[in-house]
Amino acid sequence: MKILVDADAFPNALKEILLRAVLKREITTIFIANKRIATPDVAYVSMEVVAQGPDEADHRITELCESCDIVITADIPLADRIVTKGAVGLDPRGTIYDENNIKHLLAMRNLMEELRNNGEITGGPSAIGEKTVRAFADGLNRLLSKRL
Repeated sequence: MKILVDADAFPNALKEILLRAVLKREITTIFIANKRIATPDVAYVSMEVVAQGPDEADHRITELCESCDIVITADIPLADRIVTKGAVGLDPRGTIYDENNIKHLLAMRNLMEELRNNGEITGGPSAIGEKTVRAFADGLNRLLSKRL
């Protein structure tokens, strides 16, 4: 098992929680983004920079993903791709993406995007707060307990 992180917009507060769990358990973890981000200097944590482009990181994550992996992303279409490969996803807000919920979440995401495009809905998600940090940590612990 490895953890793949869609790191372009991954919040620093959550990165600290993830790294604590990864370093404690020595889990292979790859941060993937179109710009370099700081990672610890240990053999099992790495950073991969992909070309600039809207879905370059998503393509690389999908390419690297295997059925036993965990992918951390807020991108529901990417989550759909990795769940199709048998992996599970974790949203930075603590939602676990799996075969039981991904199609419903994808349909909801597409509906909301259509409403936003038509001017029906404005604004985005709320800022990362203590409750969100706790939800992410809980989701991560649940997935690691199942997968390890």
